[in-house]
Amino acid sequence: MADDCIFCRIVDGDIPAQVVHQDDRALVFRDVNPQAPTHLLVIPRRHVVSVDHLSPDDEALAGHLLLTAGTAARSLGLEEDGYRVVTNIGRDGGQTVSHLHLHVLGGRSLGWPPG
Repeated sequence: MADDCIFCRIVDGDIPAQVVHQDDRALVFRDVNPQAPTHLLVIPRRHVVSVDHLSPDDEALAGHLLLTAGTAARSLGLEEDGYRVVTNIGRDGGQTVSHLHLHVLGGRSLGWPPG
């Protein structure tokens, strides 16, 4: 855990969140600043800064996060019309919290390119 990481504090239960799914490796909760009608964040319980900080030893964790994103999306019925899974890396990539997280966005038509 990084002491100053808001997502680590959510994992530890120090900060409340609207949890949609959780297991031994991941936590899924609603974003407090949603950019779509459904906006979930999928995070590893273990502190990892970003995709750029994953190692080959994290292959199973990375796959688990993607599978968990799909499971969470389907649990909310997003698969019928579609949804987007995205992660931001670093300042220029738009990452605002230095803890790996996947955004699951759905519930409306999402334009391309995103930004």
